[in-house]
Amino acid sequence: MNEPTMTLLSACSKGGMATVVRIKATGPLKQRLISFGLMKGSEVKMLECGITKSTFEIKVGNVSLALRREEAELIEVCNVR
Repeated sequence: MNEPTMTLLSACSKGGMATVVRIKATGPLKQRLISFGLMKGSEVKMLECGITKSTFEIKVGNVSLALRREEAELIEVCNVR
């Protein structure tokens, strides 16, 4: 069986869906992301990304979040579609 290809959330395209594999954030940032439902196994949809890909709007369940590039690069995803 093939291993799923992992990438960073910041590499996903607008309208794309992915599954969270790992969150490399620590401390308060990690706790904040988890409190919004962003955790291992969560399905994420990329709603918008800025022209320079410096900001991202994602949807996790019924919650929409805005992330900076630095934050999105701390989230590993797979099954990008």
